[in-house]
Amino acid sequence: MAWVRRYGLLTEKQYLVLKLRFSGMTQDEVSRVLGTTRENVAIIERRARERVALALETVRIFKEMLSVKTVVVEAGTHLINVPSIVVDAANQAGVKLRANFTRLYDEIRYKARGCIEGVRVVKPVKILILRSGDFEVIPYGDTLKDVLRVRPSLRRKPSRQPQHDVVGPDHGGPPNPATPENP
Repeated sequence: MAWVRRYGLLTEKQYLVLKLRFSGMTQDEVSRVLGTTRENVAIIERRARERVALALETVRIFKEMLSVKTVVVEAGTHLINVPSIVVDAANQAGVKLRANFTRLYDEIRYKARGCIEGVRVVKPVKILILRSGDFEVIPYGDTLKDVLRVRPSLRRKPSRQPQHDVVGPDHGGPPNPATPENP
């Protein structure tokens, strides 16, 4: 079995395909460079993107586990109030934030731009306060649901077994009133 160089969770081929695609090459051009088919490049790229999405989700979950306080900024909140809400939560947790008002405001506005219109929060934003004094902004929707949308194979497959108790005359339960014996 040949040894395959890895780049984190990516194989060497996945790394190369993503690198070439990010440089602006089409899948067809990448296939010619690597000496394979365009279809193979498409499969390699899809699997690489799935792995990257899972890695990002893993890091987000890890940061969430390390957080000492989580602040959820609800829709309708004025953006100017968010930094003071975060600072108050950090103070309650006994953490000195390594950020000033401007950094908090700018980072929230940048990282959660899809959740903000004008100066109002329109979708909830989760802010994790870490023990180190750092904070992490997580826009609404950046959850496992997004990863599952990217990689449907991770979804739970419906069980072939019934999810409920079967009740009826054949299963030891009360007789079914819809049977011909019970009009």
